[in-house]
Amino acid sequence: MKYVKWVFVVLLICSLTSFVEKDKPTGGLNVGDIAPDFSIQTMLAEQPEQDLSDMKGRYVLLSFWASYDAQSRMQNASLSNVLRSSELNRVEMVSVSFDEYQSIFEETIRKDQIVTPTCFVETKGESSDLFKKYRLSRGFTNYLLDDNGVIIAKNISASELSAYLN
Repeated sequence: MKYVKWVFVVLLICSLTSFVEKDKPTGGLNVGDIAPDFSIQTMLAEQPEQDLSDMKGRYVLLSFWASYDAQSRMQNASLSNVLRSSELNRVEMVSVSFDEYQSIFEETIRKDQIVTPTCFVETKGESSDLFKKYRLSRGFTNYLLDDNGVIIAKNISASELSAYLN
């Protein structure tokens, strides 16, 4: 008789968890989606804006990060290093920081030795349209796009990118 209560509790818990969506994406875009186009301000006077659509025909690594998020910052730096050391120039990196202060962004890219000409800061931070368009959340993410702007990898690591390039 005392086991009947426990059996009832287990059955109740199992029935409640069956309503939870298990395969629902955790956020952001997914492999197979087309990356939304965006324009972002550059720090260059001769080219005040950069459009993602201008990079059609090339593979693009979109890296979204912020200096206050250690994991995304480390991932961004290691991806940048892989692309810089790679002899293959098939992938263009677009690095977007969501730091709210330009000075913090500049100091971070200096310390992390990120020398990509396509490194940007979105000073509206997490309230920016770009952050919302890509449905990002804390933890950020990166996307590898093919030459048609289709996402072919998500949250790719530096070692995975290196293998992909080879």
